[in-house]
Amino acid sequence: MYTGLIGLAFEIAAIVLRLFSIVLIVYVVVSWLYAFDVVSRRNAFVGSVWEFCRRISDPVLRPLRRLIPPIAGVDLSVLVLLIVIGLVEARVLPWLYGVLTGRGPFL
Repeated sequence: MYTGLIGLAFEIAAIVLRLFSIVLIVYVVVSWLYAFDVVSRRNAFVGSVWEFCRRISDPVLRPLRRLIPPIAGVDLSVLVLLIVIGLVEARVLPWLYGVLTGRGPFL
């Protein structure tokens, strides 16, 4: 879809956004596994995966958690962030690429 050096930068940005989405989904699934006692917290592999995902996602989720309170004990900040990432990937990146290359409308 993207061409040239600018296109390469946009492809890398899209890949990073997709990988971050995967990390967020893994983070949520592992936290659910912990919450419902499907996996023991003493499991070293699952613990290291959860810790990795937590360290990557918490700096981004922390400001959202201040704005969006948990509803019935459910943290919706991850869902909001996934929606924002999807919108950025589907709408903002192609628009910005069109603006920078002169192939798309400015507004």
